[in-house]
Amino acid sequence: MTATASTAIGQRSLGDPSLLFPLARPLLTGCPATSTEEMQYPLEIDYDYAKVPRDIFAQPPLPGLARWAPLLPPLVPELSMGEGGTALIESEAIGRWLGLDLPVWLKDESRNPTWSHKDRLNYCIVSTAVKTGAPGIAVASTGNHGAAAAAYARRAGLPCVVISTRDAQPAFVHLQAALGSTFLQVEGSARWPTLRRIIEETGFMPASNLTRFHTGNPFGPEGYKTIAYEIFAQLGRELPGTVVLPTGYGEMLFGVHKGFRELKRLGLTHRVPRLLSAEPIVRAPLARAMAQNVAAAEVSGPASIAAGIACTVSSYRAAVALRESGGRPLTFHDDVLREAATRLAHEGLWQEFSGVAGLAALHEAVRRGEAIEEPVVVVLTSTGLKEMPAVVPPPPAEPVSLDDLIAALKRGAGA
Repeated sequence: MTATASTAIGQRSLGDPSLLFPLARPLLTGCPATSTEEMQYPLEIDYDYAKVPRDIFAQPPLPGLARWAPLLPPLVPELSMGEGGTALIESEAIGRWLGLDLPVWLKDESRNPTWSHKDRLNYCIVSTAVKTGAPGIAVASTGNHGAAAAAYARRAGLPCVVISTRDAQPAFVHLQAALGSTFLQVEGSARWPTLRRIIEETGFMPASNLTRFHTGNPFGPEGYKTIAYEIFAQLGRELPGTVVLPTGYGEMLFGVHKGFRELKRLGLTHRVPRLLSAEPIVRAPLARAMAQNVAAAEVSGPASIAAGIACTVSSYRAAVALRESGGRPLTFHDDVLREAATRLAHEGLWQEFSGVAGLAALHEAVRRGEAIEEPVVVVLTSTGLKEMPAVVPPPPAEPVSLDDLIAALKRGAGA
């Protein structure tokens, strides 16, 4: 690779792409020119694509996002923990279960340092905090996002405040203690006012959203573009027909689409894959926004076992990703999600419920007779170890004699 510096030139409005704002500090409440009280439009980072070295895509998709530095915001290389470079696994058994004609490809993001896709986003956000002199990081999270933010903040030597709910998973609580974050547990509705007050009174950089319709930190989703770069490389510089992603606020959905869009812009491909989002049917704000042809939607509904993506509001960037890629929103029921987690575990991959949302939604779509362009990549987002014992109940504690066990094993092996 001939260059390692970022070619980022500014923050471009998704509400009006003709508007480019300085790169200096993240615009955290949406585009200042197009956002209103009724709708907030996110921003993305723009680049001087003429300066991007083409041999950047000749390298193997190994861990460490700094290898993609020209197409990412300015990074702090010392903060990297080898995020990215995750496995792309071909599975005939999952393809058969889904009802597809070909094996499905599984992009396993649980291989990241804190065991989820959120490491890609938080490496970019914490690098930006260091570059801009922010005194700390604050995040509202019940799981993966908070774990990743705390880990990268710790590596940067920055204090981190994680605001969670009172029913947070024990594994998450213990992880925060190990990472040394300041961990606050509040009522669910109090998370966002608490975050806002901390940001306003301390100057900490938020890794979470501050607006009604999600805008987030525009530097973070850039990290998810690298999933697209890796898929392209891992498929032998070919594109999949469809990519299915668990979707909450849509930062990963947008980032992956933008990564494929950049491959096309740089002349490496002639199209982009169709993206399908996967949301719990009990809420699914993105599905509603797409059905109503609006920028974003707000919904209410019961909880889902896919708690990490059971959002009540969508974001405009998610709608952009689906519309530009010719994609569509999918939904799933919790019973199918449980089955998907079990099927995947039988293939040796144990994911949390939110992590297998793409499989569950795709299974239901195929059963409805919806056309799916193959080959298909499904993104898996996080390990099931974070949700013990929710994903799989503990084994029975009944005593078994060694003689009986060996006899059973021999019968099973046909001995």
